[in-house]
Amino acid sequence: MTNTPPHILAKIREAKSQRLKELDLSNKYETSDGEKLTEIPVEVFELTWLEKLNLDYNKITVIPEAIAALYNLTKLYLFNNQIKVIPEALTALQNLTELDLNGNQITVIPEAIAFLPKLKKIKLGGNPLENPPIEVAKQGIEAIREYFRQTAAAGVDYLYEAKLLIVGEPGAGKTTLNKKIINANYQLKEEDSTQGIEVTRWQFPLENGRQFQVNIWDFGGQEIYHATHQFFLTKRSLYALVADTRKEDTDFYYWLNAVELLSDNSPLLIVANEKQDRHREINERQLRGEFTNLQETIPVNFATNRGLPELFQKIRHHLTSLPHIGSALPKTWVRVRQVLELESRPYITLDEYLKICEQNGFTRRDDKLQLSRYLHDLGVCLHFQDEPLLEKLVILKPKWGTDAVYKVLDNKQVIKNYGRFSKSDLANIWHEDKYAQMHSELLQLMIKFQLCYEIPNSRGNYIAPQLLNENQPQYPWNESNNLILRYTYPDFMPKGILTQTIVAMHKLIDQQQYVWKSGVILKQNETLAEVIENYGKREIKIRISGRNQRDLLTVVTYELDKIHASYPRLKYNKLIPCSCATCKGNQEPHFYDFEILRKFAADRKEIQCLKSYDMVDPLGLIDNAIGRENFLKAEQSKYGDFAISGNVENVVIYQGVGVVENHPESKNHPKPEPNVTLPFAFRNGLFYLFLFVIIFYSVAIFAGILPLYSLAFVIISTVIIIALIGALQLRQDNRLSEKSFIELMKMVLEQLPLIGNLMKQFKGK
Repeated sequence: MTNTPPHILAKIREAKSQRLKELDLSNKYETSDGEKLTEIPVEVFELTWLEKLNLDYNKITVIPEAIAALYNLTKLYLFNNQIKVIPEALTALQNLTELDLNGNQITVIPEAIAFLPKLKKIKLGGNPLENPPIEVAKQGIEAIREYFRQTAAAGVDYLYEAKLLIVGEPGAGKTTLNKKIINANYQLKEEDSTQGIEVTRWQFPLENGRQFQVNIWDFGGQEIYHATHQFFLTKRSLYALVADTRKEDTDFYYWLNAVELLSDNSPLLIVANEKQDRHREINERQLRGEFTNLQETIPVNFATNRGLPELFQKIRHHLTSLPHIGSALPKTWVRVRQVLELESRPYITLDEYLKICEQNGFTRRDDKLQLSRYLHDLGVCLHFQDEPLLEKLVILKPKWGTDAVYKVLDNKQVIKNYGRFSKSDLANIWHEDKYAQMHSELLQLMIKFQLCYEIPNSRGNYIAPQLLNENQPQYPWNESNNLILRYTYPDFMPKGILTQTIVAMHKLIDQQQYVWKSGVILKQNETLAEVIENYGKREIKIRISGRNQRDLLTVVTYELDKIHASYPRLKYNKLIPCSCATCKGNQEPHFYDFEILRKFAADRKEIQCLKSYDMVDPLGLIDNAIGRENFLKAEQSKYGDFAISGNVENVVIYQGVGVVENHPESKNHPKPEPNVTLPFAFRNGLFYLFLFVIIFYSVAIFAGILPLYSLAFVIISTVIIIALIGALQLRQDNRLSEKSFIELMKMVLEQLPLIGNLMKQFKGK
C-alpha cells in the first residue's frame, strides 16, 4: 500500500469495481502541492483493462517498470511532472497511440519508444531534449522516426556551434565587446551605433581538437529594433547584456525579461562596462532570485582590457555548456552544415540546397527538409517552408535578410512618411546588387515577420506600423453600452504586440485611416472596436461599440491570443468587466480576471463586485463578454478529447471542463463529480412522462363532466403550456439559438388541431 491520498484511492477503487476504461488522476485544480502524486499508485497497475490514464499536473519523478502491466493503454498523459527518464518498459504498451510527456525533464527518447507500432502522437515540449534535438521532436513522431533512421543509416557526428547574442542600450559598448572578442587588442574609438544587427564569426579550439564556431549577433539598441527581437532572440544561445556603468540607463528588468521570455530562459551574463573605472553596484542577488537564467556579472574596462581574460573564459565555458553542444547528429547533417558554412553567397535556391544534400548522402526529400527546419530553428539559416514565395529560398546568411529589413525601417523618407512606402521606394532602398531580383522575397520576409502590410485598395503601397504617427486622431465614439475587455501583463509586456495585431487585422481598419502607433479602430458589420496599448501600464484595452459587439470582440481576442501563444513563457491576464447595475454601461467598470471567473463558475459560486458590492453570476459575466457557447467550445478544445460540433447540447462542466454527454465519443468517459451543472432541467423526459400521466387521469376524470369543447380546450392549452415551458427552458439554457427556438415553436403549434389549421391557412395567404 502506498501513501496515496484517500480521494485518489477512491477513484481507483471506483475504476476497479466498475471496470472503467478511463482513469483521471490529474491534479490541475489542486492548490496544494501536498495533494500532488509523487509516484504512480501501485493499485493502478491492477487495472489491466485501462485504455486511458491521465496523470497530468503531478510531481511524479519515475515511470516504474510495472507500467508494462497496462498493455491495453492507448493514451497516457504525464504532462507537467518531473520525469527524467523514459523507461524501456513503455515498449510493452503496443496499443499506445498517444503519449504526452510535455513539461518534464527528459533528455533522451529511447529509439524503441519512437517505433511503437500504433503510436501516432508524442508530445515532448518543455523538456531539455538532447537526443533527438528538441527542434526535431517538436515536429512530431514521424520526424523523430526519420531522425533515428538517418542516424542508423549514416552514423553519428557532432556539431560544435552556437550563437552569442549581445544586447543592451545604445552606446553601452556592445560593438566594442564584439570587436574585442575577435581581436583583444582592438583600440577603442568613437563608432556609429549599430544599425539593425551585425553578425560576425569567432572560433576557438576544443580539447578534443575540434573547432568551436560562435556566431556573434550584435543588436542595435534603438527602440525601433526592439519589436523585431522576437524573431532573433533564439534559444540554445548565450546572451551578454552590456551595461554602461557611467550612464546607469540600463533597464535590467526589460532585458532580462525579454531574454527569459523570447529565448526559453537561455543563460545570460551581465557585462558591466566600467568606463573610466566608474563602478556601479548591481543588485545581482535580487536579479538572480527573479531570473534563473542570470549566470553572473563580470566587470570589465574595454579601454585597459581589465577583466577581459576572465570574461572570455566565462563566455567559452557557458557556450560549450549549452545543452545541445556535443549532441549526436546524423553524419549527413554535419557534412551538409559544413558545406553550407563554406558557401559565400547569402542565399541559394531550394533546388541547390536539395542537390547539396544529395551529394552528401541524403536520399529522401523529407530528410533534406527536416535538416533545413533544424538549421532554421537554430538560427543558422532561414527557410520558411510554409510560405509559397519563400519556400524556394534558403537564406544562408541571415544578416543579408535582416539588413534588408532594417534598411526599410531606418530609411529617412519612410520615417518621414510615418511608415508608408511603395514598391518604387523599395527599388531605391534595395538598389544594391546583392538585393537585385529579390525584392518580392524580401518584402514577403517583412510581411512574414509582421513588420508591414499592404494597404487595402492601394496595391503596391505598404505601411510599417512601428513607424506610425504617435498622435491619436480624433474620431467619433458612442460610449453608451460598450463592451470592454482588458489584457494586462503583470511582469513584462513585449514590445510589438499591438503592431503585430495591426498587421494581422489591417483589412478591418476603419476607413484605413484610424490607426496610430499605439492604437487602431477596427470596423466590421456596423460595429467598431477600439484597441489601445498603454505600454507604461503594460495593458491593452479593447472597447466595442455597435450592433454585433460580441462577434467583433471574438475576432479581436482570437488574433491577440494567437500572438500571445507565440510567446510560450508570457504571463498575461484577460480581464472581464462586471455587468451589475452599477457597472453596466460604465466606462470604468470593475474587472475580474478570466481565470478566477472560470474557477468560480466551476465551483458554482457567485463573485462580488468591488464597486457595488453586489454578488454576480460568473458564468453570466463570461457569457456577456465572449458568449457561453464560445466559452464552452474553448474549454472543450483546450481540455477535452473531442470537439463540439453543431449546437452545444447537454454540457456539464467537470472541474472546469466541458463534456458533451450525448456525443458518440463520450461513451465510457469517466466523469468526476460535476462542479457546475448547467440547469438543463428537462433533458431526460421523466418530467414530460409525469405531466402526461397527470393529463391522462385529469381527462379521464373530467371527460364526463366538462362539455366536449371545454375538454378539448383544456387538453390543447395544457400541451401548449408544456411545450412552451420546455422550449423556453432550452432557450434559457443556451441549447437553442433564437432561430431554432422560433422554428421549434412553429413546429409544435402546427401539430395542434384548430391552431395548426389556422397557421396553414395564414401561410397560404
